[in-house]
Amino acid sequence: MTRTLRAAIALTGTAILSLGVVSTSGALQPASAPARAQDVRIGLLLPESKTTRYEKFDRPYIEQKIQELAPGAHVDYYNAAESATTQQQQVNTALAKGDKVLILDAVDSKSIQSSVQKAHDAGVKVVAYDRLAQGPVDSYVSYDNREVGRLQGQALLDALGAKAKTGEIVMQNGSPTDPNAAEFKAGAHSVLDGKVKIGKEYDTPNWDPNNANQQMSGAIAALGKDKIVGVYSANDGLAAGISTALQAAGMNVPLTGQDAQLDAIQRILLGTQTITVQKPYKPEADIAATMAVDFAQGKTLPAGLTPVTVTSGSGQKVPSTLLKPVVVDKGNIKDTVVKDGMYTVQEICTPAYAAACKQAGLM
Repeated sequence: MTRTLRAAIALTGTAILSLGVVSTSGALQPASAPARAQDVRIGLLLPESKTTRYEKFDRPYIEQKIQELAPGAHVDYYNAAESATTQQQQVNTALAKGDKVLILDAVDSKSIQSSVQKAHDAGVKVVAYDRLAQGPVDSYVSYDNREVGRLQGQALLDALGAKAKTGEIVMQNGSPTDPNAAEFKAGAHSVLDGKVKIGKEYDTPNWDPNNANQQMSGAIAALGKDKIVGVYSANDGLAAGISTALQAAGMNVPLTGQDAQLDAIQRILLGTQTITVQKPYKPEADIAATMAVDFAQGKTLPAGLTPVTVTSGSGQKVPSTLLKPVVVDKGNIKDTVVKDGMYTVQEICTPAYAAACKQAGLM
């Protein structure tokens, strides 16, 4: 984690150091009396499990922080398995169970709007986590998603060097139902447009690696493998499918990613992926848990916890925290994902990667 990020995320009880000096609109009103910790009931709704982060990091970090802040609190956990309909049903279940706050990472930010409205009408607070859902959301925590795309685009340009003018790139963006995907895409285009020729560009339904593999295979067939000089991949799951297609065609070109998945770190060591973007999960999870516990206990969120205001797709002004992403490449693995405790050297440097780890200075 960078020094800036550490300084920005100093959680003490229910307070956090401000990341900016932007005032929020619409003060949140406290309840008449704080709830006891054992009366705190929170619904945690995550979107899918194909991306390893949700079960390995987000869920345990959020649950751990909730228990730290409110020992005895009850957390109802739901995973929507990429189904917007399932997630809507899960919101109904959470409300029926009596959850007073929902931490919601939306599968589809637009279709979940009616569920957010239903929660709001029932007096249940909604903390949008990682993706900004539409509707009357009460607070939001994520990373600066446009900056993620900008960092990815710049890393691809840097890796291409002079080849940026000699061939074409393929862009494989995320799911069209994910508002973050649009931000990543816009950030990448802000760097790449006018500097590379985009031969093919795809939006990938459900962030599915299998779809990404098929799209990449189609792009190779359409453009010719000698014409493709690099690939923009919006995340590491897509990069896994893309990398398989590239290898099947006998290609090795610069390839981006995001989420710092273990397999992506290993691909970076082998040279089949160029970079990933790390969004340290614990700071984000801690902030979401803090927001949720404050709401559940009838407190007003301190201004430092939501230093910026973000406008959702449905026009709501949402008090928010946006954290800073970090680029991970072969040269800084030890100072990023290892130092931040995401993975140990032993987890990364299994026998198949031992030689690459030694070369990178990890062993």
